Amino acid sequence: MTDPDYNCSLCPRLRGFILENRQLHPEWHNGPAPTWTPPEGPGSVELLIVGLAPGLRGANRTGRPFTGDFAGDLLYETLGAHGFASGQFEDCRDDSLQLRRTAITNAVRCAPPQNKPVGAEINTCRKFLNATIAGMHRLRAIVTLGKISHDSTVRGLGGKLSAHPFGHQCETEIGGVRIFSSYHCSRYNTNTGRLTPEMFNAVFTDVAKFLAT
Repeated sequence: MTDPDYNCSLCPRLRGFILENRQLHPEWHNGPAPTWTPPEGPGSVELLIVGLAPGLRGANRTGRPFTGDFAGDLLYETLGAHGFASGQFEDCRDDSLQLRRTAITNAVRCAPPQNKPVGAEINTCRKFLNATIAGMHRLRAIVTLGKISHDSTVRGLGGKLSAHPFGHQCETEIGGVRIFSSYHCSRYNTNTGRLTPEMFNAVFTDVAKFLAT
């Protein structure tokens, strides 16, 4: 199973948080955010983007990764500029946006309180990340957004963190898959200048050059 069941209860704290939000906002998705793939399916994916976790008012509300919060504005604009997405991105999942050769998922599939998953939740959810990666037979590159997603991806691929450290615009390779790490495209990181659009664009410029070879 590549995606958790909608009523997944493997992480009690996350399950309780989701149930609270189902009461408060019954019109929201309020469940694990599934991996988003291009129309051709996971077998066509060459690039996987791994985020941290669904934002409370983002993917937890809309049911689609990076849709409904600021991080998606920068991500999808950048993907479109490099040919990894087409169509118009809007604050909903039924816009005209489509991914091209690209899939998007999260290291943790359920929205955590204060957007901070704990170690046990990250470890528990890694089996879904592993299954997602295993189903992408043409996968050549992974962009990890932030240290948590980077470390979970490295562990999922069987690598050691000491041999594959996180760093913005750094690259490493495990099992024939090239990993490109980036600061997360969150509002906090962009507002503080930790990540600029130019810095984020540079990561995907590197990805595009790699996939063109």
